[in-house]
Amino acid sequence: MANVLDLRRRIRSVKNTRQITKAMKMVSAAKLRRAQERALSARPYARMIASVIESLRRRVDLYDEQTGNLSHPLFLTRPERRVLLIVISGDKGFAGAFNANILKIAYQFIQGNPDKEIDIEAVGRKGRDQLRRRYPTAGYTEQTDEHGATRSVRNPRQGKVELTGDHPGLLAHLDPKLIEEIALNIVSRYVHEEIDAAYIVYNEFKSVISQRLVVEKLLPLIEAGTPQIAGVVEPTSEEKERVAEAALSAGIELEAADTTEAEEEAKRFGTASVDYIYEQPAQELFAGLLPQYVFSVIFHAMTESVAAEHAARMTAMDSATNNASDMIDSLTLHMNRVRQAAITKEIIEIVSGAAAL
Repeated sequence: MANVLDLRRRIRSVKNTRQITKAMKMVSAAKLRRAQERALSARPYARMIASVIESLRRRVDLYDEQTGNLSHPLFLTRPERRVLLIVISGDKGFAGAFNANILKIAYQFIQGNPDKEIDIEAVGRKGRDQLRRRYPTAGYTEQTDEHGATRSVRNPRQGKVELTGDHPGLLAHLDPKLIEEIALNIVSRYVHEEIDAAYIVYNEFKSVISQRLVVEKLLPLIEAGTPQIAGVVEPTSEEKERVAEAALSAGIELEAADTTEAEEEAKRFGTASVDYIYEQPAQELFAGLLPQYVFSVIFHAMTESVAAEHAARMTAMDSATNNASDMIDSLTLHMNRVRQAAITKEIIEIVSGAAAL
């Protein structure tokens, strides 16, 4: 049995841990406020560009009258033999089951498509490290053509699933230029038929209590502005209640700002019965707009994933703080009982010695 001194040391250690978890909770709450504002500010652009593309599709022929080809290759649907999967996880831990749930739904998607060749683009250190342990990394060789130009040629595949790229640290500082490079690379791979479809796995964050894990189809573009959900995992009611308690204790509003008016305005623009006259050919318009739309979807997914990660870390640290408080109470009660037993034992020894005299 531990003595009083050992119990005091343990209580002091748990109190120090509680201070750390409480501080981490407040830091995550502050970062969550900023991430939530950034995610909300990114939505109007994503919705408006989707409305512009939808308006353009309603007024411009998707097929060229002379060649009969589609106005842009991103509209072309092919049998899915080669698939790109973008997995957006977190860069840090102490976020409960956030990263584990992201990887779990990614593994389910991979296992559900055993006959397809899947390339994985990992965003976030936690997901990248786990995926590297499980799947091989694609190799590339530099080759020079007859004109002296150097290009990277992919080596033969080592398996059905390969990790083709990783982007650690991107979520800490969301650089639009880097994200645009990722989007343009994905568009180029689809146009050159290196992949037949692209999916993105992330945590959709609408508000603190309205989150879900989704697998969204990014390419080909069937209908801009309407998410093509290939898989979804909803949180349980207990998880929602826990997040709500942590948010209220940190002074964070449970519901996000109302954006219904902005969404309705974007829809009216896309479906307005106005006959626009476009000076540029449809191919030029789609070539400029569609890559921007893909960029907006990826950027929006990353901003929401960052907000969801901070919410998960805030909840985990709130639970750790409460557990530490419960442990301190339990250890204090146990220490008082041990001390009382020691005092009682000393009194009995004194009384017994006095009686013997």
